[in-house]
Amino acid sequence: MPDLLLELRSEEIPARMQCRAAGDLKKLVTDALVEGGLTYEAAREYWTPRRLALDIRGVTARSKDIREERKGPRTDAPDKAVEGFLRGAGLASADEAEIRSDPKKGDFYVAVIEKPGRAAEEIIAEAMPAIIRNFAWPKSMRWGAASAKPGSLRWVRPLQSILCTFGPETEEPVAVDFEVDGVKSGNQTVGHRYHAPDAITVRRFDDYAASLERAKVVLDAERRKETILTDARNLAFANGLELIEDEGLLEEVAGLVEWPVVLLGEFEDEFLDIPAEVIRLTIKANQKCFVCRKTGENELTNRFILVSNIEANDGGAEVARGNGKVVRARLADAVHFWQTDQVDLPDLDGLKPSAEKFDLDLSKPLDQRMAKLDHLGVTFHAKLGTQGERVQRIAQLAEELAPVVGADAELARRAAVLAKADLTTEVVGEFPELQGAMGRKYAELQRESASVAAALEEHYRPQGPSDAVPAEPVSVAVALADKLDTLVGFWAIDEKPTGSKDPYALRRAALGVIRIVIENEVRLSLLGSIATVFVHIEGQSDSRTLRERWIALPEGAIDFRLIAKKMANELRPLAIMLGVDVGELEGAPEVAADLLSFFHDRLKVYLRDSGARHDLIDAVITPESDDLLLIVRRVDALGTFLATDDGTNLLAGTKRAANILSAEEKKGTKIASEVDPALFDSDEERALFDSLEEAEKFAADAIAAEDYEKAMSFMAQLRQPIDAFFDHVMVNVEEETVRANRLALLSRIRAATGQVADFSKIAG
Repeated sequence: MPDLLLELRSEEIPARMQCRAAGDLKKLVTDALVEGGLTYEAAREYWTPRRLALDIRGVTARSKDIREERKGPRTDAPDKAVEGFLRGAGLASADEAEIRSDPKKGDFYVAVIEKPGRAAEEIIAEAMPAIIRNFAWPKSMRWGAASAKPGSLRWVRPLQSILCTFGPETEEPVAVDFEVDGVKSGNQTVGHRYHAPDAITVRRFDDYAASLERAKVVLDAERRKETILTDARNLAFANGLELIEDEGLLEEVAGLVEWPVVLLGEFEDEFLDIPAEVIRLTIKANQKCFVCRKTGENELTNRFILVSNIEANDGGAEVARGNGKVVRARLADAVHFWQTDQVDLPDLDGLKPSAEKFDLDLSKPLDQRMAKLDHLGVTFHAKLGTQGERVQRIAQLAEELAPVVGADAELARRAAVLAKADLTTEVVGEFPELQGAMGRKYAELQRESASVAAALEEHYRPQGPSDAVPAEPVSVAVALADKLDTLVGFWAIDEKPTGSKDPYALRRAALGVIRIVIENEVRLSLLGSIATVFVHIEGQSDSRTLRERWIALPEGAIDFRLIAKKMANELRPLAIMLGVDVGELEGAPEVAADLLSFFHDRLKVYLRDSGARHDLIDAVITPESDDLLLIVRRVDALGTFLATDDGTNLLAGTKRAANILSAEEKKGTKIASEVDPALFDSDEERALFDSLEEAEKFAADAIAAEDYEKAMSFMAQLRQPIDAFFDHVMVNVEEETVRANRLALLSRIRAATGQVADFSKIAG
């Protein structure tokens, strides 16, 4: 079967766009083939800085002939109905339609639509101009004289050539003929811009890839990455060094070169006095180069790895020298930023009010930067106050969370106060990626406690699913305070994530709270923490907006009574602040309930990704569940229990009881309010009743002690009496009082097992 080869060659495509664009092009082209009635066996995309390419194998040579019969209205139908049918079928008049008869419906029109198949080349030539013209680049441009004309082609960079061939391996392929804004398709491309700029005639993919290789172009991005990494490791090793690998940088560099040549550069030793992170980021951000360390050591050396796109006659000496010159200039700037951050700020007297507010020592550089952050009144969010006000809230909450996570309250507060101080430093101003890391460096320089210094960096974690969570108690307290303040604040002003939009990364913040709590086994009342944050926000707010949202009764269908009851103690400080009775807040925490539901959704995603069954999670979580660690423990215990024979059989018996109850409740059948043992007439009823009495009591005690495995073991004792009951007892007997009593017994089964989980939500 024929293969299709496509290449779109242009000026340099930004590295961050290449992979996505190649994937988008593959989808657009393959969708167009299928829409045109063609099929294909396989498709693969390729990309370099100057070209997007597709190799589509096993394309059918021609689309199939189509014959379609479309039934229309009766022949005596209104004219408008007939005209609409003819128009939809593409017929000029009723004479072009067939008339058929039905014994019951009479005569009616039938349109017979026949579409002959088309050659694949024709379908491709028709589809490609629109695909190219409408291609969705994040940023695009017009160029040349044609750019002055309305509707001229927009592309990421000037489009230079289009290669498109089609044909089977056994025959000479054809160049598919089409044109886009003066750029005609053909069977030619060019190789490397400097090493092989002459035209190359191409037949199909195999000779295309081989010809490019000879012309100093490595088409496969993964091969370019592998070449760069291998050569960089080898070059470093040959010089007694070890490459510090960086997957993100490797991906970017592979998108900057078509023919990677790895070289070694150098800068002066004195630059090594600044932090390694600053050196690494300076060299990475400005020159896209890798740093090295001595083999077996952690400290950086003054050598770096660069990747050139040419094979120079001098072996790359001049290229390496030029890169070293630029690196030295950038590092000189970094040294200036670093040294500036170590000296006193001007006008320290103006910072004294802020220093007093946060108990800062203005003889210390980092304290000065925090005072400056507050003094400048830098806005965090228009509706949530300044960065200084936010730091106040985080510090208060971190201090209150400290005993919960086993941290020193004074150190937690100090760490929270300094957590955002590095935002006003010169280094972070130049390299925002270093926020937190520089805070830690500067805290160490002014001899802060090791746990305080660590918290300045670690409180931002985790920043993604693969990022480690903070484990040191002070870091945990500040990280939780930071994330909870963010979540509660944006929920309070109704700036929640919607669909795929999450501009404030609130999903990531919630997942961060979940991972910190679970992986550190922290017992935390989320509702209590949410109420505490509201107290702090209200204390700073001049507006009644938050207050009104907090105490306004919800009009939705969600019942908040359980949540309100659970939050009563946490709401007392808020009630006192607002001058209202706690009773007035009993149905009120609308925002808290909504945020807690959001946490539940994120927790379900986290647990499913960890291998937990979604139905077990749903069975355990209730609207007021706010201790995430307990939820996880209950899910684990439930999963272990259901993996046993007792668990499987108890689930079956419980679901049977629930199904009978549900059916009778829908019919309005009378169910006794409580079980009356005097109405029993079988040993199985008595045995089940006695077992329920015992299991309910002991399971409740075990749950109160948070021993869910033991609670499950007490539930397991119900398996045999439930099985015996259903084997020997008829529930729906004619006598109403006996039936109502037996249904009440089933209700006791549902209630007893409901102490550990909602078995109706468990599959099986």
